[in-house]
Amino acid sequence: MLNFNQLRAFYHAGKSQHFTQAAKELFISQPAVTAQIKSLENMFNLTLFRRKGRKLYLTSEGRILFEQVSKIFEYEKTIEKTIKDMRNLSVGMLRIGTTKTYARHLMPSLLSYFFKVHPEIKITVNEGSAQEMILDLLEFRNDVAVMSKVIAREELTFTPFRREPIVLILSPAHRLAASGWITFEQLANEPIIMKEPGSGTRKEVEALFETHGRLPHILMESGNIELIKQLAMQGKGLSFLVNSAVAEEISAGKLAKLQLKGFEVSLDVNIAYLKNQHLSLPARAFVEMLEQFRANDRTPGDVGGPAGRLLSPM
Repeated sequence: MLNFNQLRAFYHAGKSQHFTQAAKELFISQPAVTAQIKSLENMFNLTLFRRKGRKLYLTSEGRILFEQVSKIFEYEKTIEKTIKDMRNLSVGMLRIGTTKTYARHLMPSLLSYFFKVHPEIKITVNEGSAQEMILDLLEFRNDVAVMSKVIAREELTFTPFRREPIVLILSPAHRLAASGWITFEQLANEPIIMKEPGSGTRKEVEALFETHGRLPHILMESGNIELIKQLAMQGKGLSFLVNSAVAEEISAGKLAKLQLKGFEVSLDVNIAYLKNQHLSLPARAFVEMLEQFRANDRTPGDVGGPAGRLLSPM
């Protein structure tokens, strides 16, 4: 079996052509270098060096072996550089899970800011429902997730990032749009275009109805935000969506929103990752960036637009 200490001593002696210099490079004594090479020669019954004065010369067998061994230790330098680059975040991979809503309206600004600081990190963003994001964390498909906390799991750490309003939207031409507000009794009789099961928004809306002992009149349910908005624009029903998903349409007059009299519905946005598990260095850097945004309670100057406003204090 190959002994890498012997090969390392042989490599440095062959490269420098001196046992003394090899010993200095390896931080061991010259006799130790000589002993390692002698053991290597004896193991394979080969003569690897000839001496002339204090200088070493590789034999033909030594040159063949040195050519192969050099590849090992040159590649070792590449590995060491890769490790150093990973520690310095000059190379690495970050796998983020989030919902479709945040993938469109929140992540672009967050990732833009992260890229400015760590441009060499390769990022993969996976979309899904909050329940799917939990499963992806538990099965190591994602490193970290930005999501609502639909259910508590003892294996996961949920750190609040911000709280976002859930708004009740409808067509500007809807008969209720002009008043700007609605009672729960009115709402209970209206058809609702509901987010899919497992979403944080749906959980909050269902909790609202449960407090009144009622069930929502669900016209249809979908995980497709754009479909929900289009149906609401066409007057097919009312829907609850997070503010960031509909801010542009409301501003443009394509959608209207109603204030639910006596109630405010909102959604906690959390940073989620596995508890008591190692976070990769890129994932740790991403989490620390989000925690800094939260702690400073402000938006970085280069993060703008609707997603940037989502990061700003409410």
